[in-house]
Amino acid sequence: MAHDQTVPETHWLERAELGRLVDALAARDYRVLGPVARDGAVAYEAIERVSDLAIGWRDVQSAGRYRLEQTGDQRVFGVVHGPGGLKPHVFAPRERLLEIEMDAAERPGRPFRAQAAEPAGERIAILGARACDLAGLAVQDRIFLGDRFPDPWYAARRRGLFLVAVGCTRSVDTCFCASMETGPEPRQSYDVALTELEDHGGGFVVRSGSGAGAELVEALALPPAPRDSLANERGAYQACSAAMTRSLPRERVRDLLYANLQHPRWDEVAARCLSCGNCTMVCPTCFCHSVRDEPSLDGLASLRMREWSSCFDFEHAQVHGLNFRPHIRDRYRQWLVHKLATWVDQFDSSGCVGCGRCITWCPVGIDLTEEVAAIAATDGAKS
Repeated sequence: MAHDQTVPETHWLERAELGRLVDALAARDYRVLGPVARDGAVAYEAIERVSDLAIGWRDVQSAGRYRLEQTGDQRVFGVVHGPGGLKPHVFAPRERLLEIEMDAAERPGRPFRAQAAEPAGERIAILGARACDLAGLAVQDRIFLGDRFPDPWYAARRRGLFLVAVGCTRSVDTCFCASMETGPEPRQSYDVALTELEDHGGGFVVRSGSGAGAELVEALALPPAPRDSLANERGAYQACSAAMTRSLPRERVRDLLYANLQHPRWDEVAARCLSCGNCTMVCPTCFCHSVRDEPSLDGLASLRMREWSSCFDFEHAQVHGLNFRPHIRDRYRQWLVHKLATWVDQFDSSGCVGCGRCITWCPVGIDLTEEVAAIAATDGAKS
C-alpha cells in the first residue's frame, strides 16, 4: 500500500523504455492495468505492453460532453481521465458478503448455515493514476479503513494495490483540482509517480513514494532526472493549474452552503436535474451503498450482496414507509451540501477533489461550481 510521499529523489525514464516498468511490475506478479481507449472513452484495463495504452489520444470534456481525439503524437498519457477512476478497484460496484444455505441435516436450533464470503485480494498495479483520484482514494481510505472496524473487502483490495501515478501537464475544461489543492501534481498515496515531458526526445521524471516504489525504481537503475527537465516539469504544472477556468471557494464553501439551505437556487437546479445518479457513480469519493438479500428460486439459499447506491435514488431516503427526501430538490441539496460541507465535519476534508467528472458525465450538464457561484453571488448581495 502506498504512503504519503516524502522528498524523493528524481530519476529519468525515456519514453521508449516505459515497457521496462510494465515488465517489472508483471515480474512482481502484479496484474497491470492502464488507460485503454474503448467505446469512445478511456478505462483502466489489463495491458501486457505499452502499445496497449491510449497513445496519441486526447480527451475533450465540457459540461455534459466527452469525446476522444487522436492527435497523432507519441504521448502515452495524453488523456486526463475517463468516467472510471481508482474507486471500482478497491470499493467494488457489486460484491458478495454472505452466503446462506438451509442445513440439510436440520439439526435442532441450527436450521441454516451462514458463511461470510472471503474478501478477494489480488495484486493489481494501476498505471496512470491521476492526482485527483489519489486524493479520492485517500478519502475512501479514511471511510473504509479509518475506524475500529475496517471493511475487510476494501482492505484486501487496498493491500494488493500498487499505484503508478501520472501528473497532469494539461487539464480539460471541467477540471478544478487546483482550487481544491489536490492536483495537478501527485501529492499522496502513490508508489511511483511519473511526469511525461517532451524533453530529450520524450520521457518521464520519476519519483518513488513508498518503500515498494523505491525498490522498483532502484531495480530499474534509472539515471538522475536532468536539471532542465525538473524546471520544465515545474513550469508544466504551473501552466496546467493556470489553465483551469473552474474553481470552488474551498475555504468558505462549507459556511456558504449552511447559510443557504433554503436558497431558491435549489429549485432551479432541481428543474434540470434528472436524479439519475450519474454524478455519484463517477465521483471518486462517493461511498453510498445498499445491502440486499437475493434468495434462490427454491428458497433454500440466499446471497447477501453489497452494491453501489446513490443519494439521488428515491429509495435511498425511504425509512419505514416514509421518504424524508421526496423531491429532487431535496436530493440534490443533500448531495452537494454533504459533499462540500457536512463531509468536512465528518472527515475533516472536503468530499470533492476537483476532478470535474460530475460535470462532464451529467446528461444535462449541471455544473456544481456554477451552482455554488450562483448561491455565493446572491449571498453576497443579501449580506
